[in-house]
Amino acid sequence: MTHLWVRAEQRPNEERVGLTPEGAAALIAVGIRVTVEESHVRAIPIESYKNAGCEIAAENSWPKAPLDAIIFGLKELPEDGTPLPHRHIMFGHAYKGQHSGRALLQRFKAGGGTLYDLEYLVDEDGRRVAAFGYWAGYAGAAVTLKTWAAQQRDAECPPVGVYAGKDTLNAELLAELDATGADRPRAIVIGALGRVGAGAADLCEAMGVAVTKWDMAETASGGPFPEILDHNLFLNCIFARPGTPVFVPRSALTATRKLTAIGDVACDPDSDYNPVPVYDRATTWDAPTLRVATDPVMDVMAIDNLPSMLPVESSEDYAAQLLPSLLSLTDLDKGVWARAEATYETHIEGI
Repeated sequence: MTHLWVRAEQRPNEERVGLTPEGAAALIAVGIRVTVEESHVRAIPIESYKNAGCEIAAENSWPKAPLDAIIFGLKELPEDGTPLPHRHIMFGHAYKGQHSGRALLQRFKAGGGTLYDLEYLVDEDGRRVAAFGYWAGYAGAAVTLKTWAAQQRDAECPPVGVYAGKDTLNAELLAELDATGADRPRAIVIGALGRVGAGAADLCEAMGVAVTKWDMAETASGGPFPEILDHNLFLNCIFARPGTPVFVPRSALTATRKLTAIGDVACDPDSDYNPVPVYDRATTWDAPTLRVATDPVMDVMAIDNLPSMLPVESSEDYAAQLLPSLLSLTDLDKGVWARAEATYETHIEGI
């Protein structure tokens, strides 16, 4: 029997989950055994999973799960160097030249496990079957606007946290923007035709911010792109890959520009393909921005778990997208799972 083990998230400020109780009930109905770990932070209460028929395990007990269990989580595992013998479904962040990714792959190789990377679960046309993109863009645009509002007070963006829903977030942000007494800034979104860019643009427009929407056609020249510097905000919402052009070079830090706030929603600062190479590390909920220039000011927002600011909405949306693939876990040799395993095998070579 296929056994899916939903682990508790161990990363700070991570309340999301990739399977709802309704989804768990659907898996159980087709003969998949579902175990869900208790969690002191998960946005959806454990009682709902119990009522759906799931088995319940202690928080963070997945290392002792049966070896045939498929461990399902979202964000990274603790970096303790231990071998990984299980099959894991998660965002591995290991295939785009990330420096921490090699260490993760070494752990899988040492343990004999397999990584089914959620970012690389794709259909036969190469399109991702599920993504948190919309809510990443939405929350990322919100924090970037908070950054701009703070700059109007000669300050940096204060800590951010979890919101009960987007209406609560919108009301707070609208009040902050109005309190500046300034005209609304102008924003440019690159990747506007994708889910991430759509979320970013929707948030901006809800706040009365004019948005220039660019996608592949507008960036096909490879740059430079002086138009970006003529906007107050830049929201990077593209999937970085070999050949991705640089949108904001380091020379922009000292250039004459209107740009003062960058929201790098894609957030790959340690990738070889980072299109915003003006900063070198992700930011956090406690310190949402990194000041990379002072004259004129430029702050970069690069939080890498933005959808967690809206954990219920983002979990429900993502889980609904992913459920059809989870229902096919009984046949790992076909479809999205076979493609994900082939991608893993390609990247494990030479490790």
